[in-house]
Amino acid sequence: MKSFALGIIVTLIALPILGILFLRSSYMSVAATDPPLPLETTLAKMGLHARIARQAPQRDVSKMPTADLVSGAQVYQKDCAFCHGLPNQPASAAGKGMFPHAPQLFTQQETVSDDPAGVTYWKVKNGIRLTGMPSFGSALSDEQMWQVAGLLAHSDNLPPEVQDALKPPSIPLASASPGPSAAPAAKSK
Repeated sequence: MKSFALGIIVTLIALPILGILFLRSSYMSVAATDPPLPLETTLAKMGLHARIARQAPQRDVSKMPTADLVSGAQVYQKDCAFCHGLPNQPASAAGKGMFPHAPQLFTQQETVSDDPAGVTYWKVKNGIRLTGMPSFGSALSDEQMWQVAGLLAHSDNLPPEVQDALKPPSIPLASASPGPSAAPAAKSK
């Protein structure tokens, strides 16, 4: 019995020491390009889903007016598209470079149109720790967060006005006309 108790004590002392040595060894996956640690994804998803299930608000956005969807598209274009992309566009470099990668919300594989709007609202408001997803709770109004949630709930069937609001911004081309003349102006006498 004494050896069993001694084994437990040694284990309780050895595990934290081994953990600290592993952390200090430079072998822990900490770069965005590293694969996840064993159980990392499972444990993170488990905690996230439990929290969202308990706290996500309920709201029906199925009849959200087009004007609100356009407003949601404008907010999305400004605050979300950098990581989550735009319809019919290649995945954003920022989204691909993150770990976990930022889902491209207008692709068939990663759309959230089947998620309850309250789940999307919760993610926008609170962010998701250790993913790069920031909290917009203090940057956007409650109505703006619901507009974005409504936009993403309708992402598979958007009215043309909303699709137009989600087009990539035009980048003005440099003027083809020459700049100011390099010749000095003639002095008048």
